[in-house]
Amino acid sequence: MIDAHHHLWDLSAVHYPWLMAKGVERFFGDPSPIQRNYLLDEFRADAAAQGVSASVHIQVGAEDGLAEATWVQSVADATPDWPMAQVVFCDLTAPDLDAQLDTFQALSTVKGVRQIVGRAPGEDAVTGTNDLLNNPAFLDGLREAGRRGLSFDLQLIPELIEKTARVLEQAPDTKVALCHAGSPHDRSPQGLADWASKLRNLSALPQVTCKLSGLGMFQHNWTVDDFRPIIDTCLEQFGPDRCMFGSNFPVDSLYSDYATLVQAHRAIVPQEMHKAVFHDTAAAFYAL
Repeated sequence: MIDAHHHLWDLSAVHYPWLMAKGVERFFGDPSPIQRNYLLDEFRADAAAQGVSASVHIQVGAEDGLAEATWVQSVADATPDWPMAQVVFCDLTAPDLDAQLDTFQALSTVKGVRQIVGRAPGEDAVTGTNDLLNNPAFLDGLREAGRRGLSFDLQLIPELIEKTARVLEQAPDTKVALCHAGSPHDRSPQGLADWASKLRNLSALPQVTCKLSGLGMFQHNWTVDDFRPIIDTCLEQFGPDRCMFGSNFPVDSLYSDYATLVQAHRAIVPQEMHKAVFHDTAAAFYAL
């Protein structure tokens, strides 16, 4: 198995403003239980027990994206028996984008970039990240990432899917990993129906692959049956060859342990799709 979406952090090595902000509620809940070091040994113990033997580290709000990427590279270098790719933060609208990407690509683990388009309606109203979709430089940056063989990890909310799809249509050579199945935050029957309808705008684009990850962030006391319609929809629209499992740990550790999360996904994904969803799709997408 490959875990295609997780985070690590060492608070003494890299500065993460959100992990230092005490008493600040986030869109995914109260972060205080994870405002501590979360290192590879802890993650690996939980993941390996479920059959995971490689993983993809996703940037997670460090003050300095290069400092985070360099630290993750050092972790990977120190543990060659645990293959790990990474997706770094880079502002695709930056005037010195080429130089930044040159620096990132000097790190052997770097396979892609992430710049969050949308997290949740409330936070987005404050951060203004949705405005990336109106910035021509963002499209140029997406195209440049693709030219370099870098993928783009896309985090957004359903309200932004249609607009985002129109942007991605103009960067067809950039592979895109849709984080957290598009963050269906409204779990009412109507909310899920609306998300599934909008999702077709992305599943229709052959360069987009869907991550079955982060599904607990908007429904903390979840059951297998809560995840089932989301995962079933993703598998129906994208197919197993364009779906991959990610734990989103340690964020999703706020709602369940690792074993419970994996077992829920295994119970929903049909057995004949396990090889693709839990290994092959991520191995191909991130060249692991």
